[in-house]
Amino acid sequence: MNRSYRFIVITSIIILAAFFINAENSDVEKSKSASSVGDTSENVDSNYRIKALKIPDNLSFAGEKVELDKTDIRERIDRELLVNTYWQSNALLWFKRTHKYFPVIEPILKEKGVPDDFKYLSVIESDLRNVTSPAGAKGMWQMLKDAGRENGLEINSNVDERYHLEKATRAACDYLIAAKERLGSWTLAAAAYHAGNYGIEKRLEQQMVDSYYDVLAGENTERYIPRIVAAKEILSHPEKYGFEFDKEDLYQMGPTYTVQVDTAITNIAHFAQKFGTNYKELKMYNPWLRENKLNNKTRRLYEIKIPK
Repeated sequence: MNRSYRFIVITSIIILAAFFINAENSDVEKSKSASSVGDTSENVDSNYRIKALKIPDNLSFAGEKVELDKTDIRERIDRELLVNTYWQSNALLWFKRTHKYFPVIEPILKEKGVPDDFKYLSVIESDLRNVTSPAGAKGMWQMLKDAGRENGLEINSNVDERYHLEKATRAACDYLIAAKERLGSWTLAAAAYHAGNYGIEKRLEQQMVDSYYDVLAGENTERYIPRIVAAKEILSHPEKYGFEFDKEDLYQMGPTYTVQVDTAITNIAHFAQKFGTNYKELKMYNPWLRENKLNNKTRRLYEIKIPK
């Protein structure tokens, strides 16, 4: 082997050796880095724990005991408590919004003779927001068009009283009272609010049972009452479930006064300006007005809230 060839071979061996040493050191550093990322003592607050929740033994809805002795019911309650407690941002918004809207809802429930616990139904239906479901239910009480009209609401492209909190609450109460008379319990009335009177009644007859806790229904109906019960439990005991806030953190209803109108309004933006406000603010307090006008061909008397 000549001298120049030997030099080339030796140089190649040195270069390869250096490459493998660097690669090994790199893997060691990566391993150390990965170990550091997974080290909970350095990267996770030692006080942070994800805990299983203890299910209270005395849960009830509308004065009716939740049947926690049934394994499936207990697991459903557990699921809803866990989901809604550890979905902290949404639950915290519940606290903020209930402070704003429950003072409107609670007196109406009392006036109509509907148990106070039904205010939590509006929470799980809409998170107390004026939303529209895929099925077309609208407002905080998530009423479908037919159900709303059957219970006295005006619903058309110009006026949709499903967005009128006071009127929609009364309509929901009327629906629930009729459902309770038909089905026999407030718990079944609540289930019927989700699945319809006929849907619940048919399942009870087919399965020869008379209790919500004994009927086999669709998954969403089976989750419905446990979700309401979980909302009631969490919102009734914020500190128990780890929620902390000051009163000033909560939302409030702004002060308003009412103007009665029994004629058409050709331009709501102009109407708002006459009362020292604007289109956006007037619509915020009167979301049931769906257009920039009020047709009012029948000369009906409407009450419009004006922000102070």
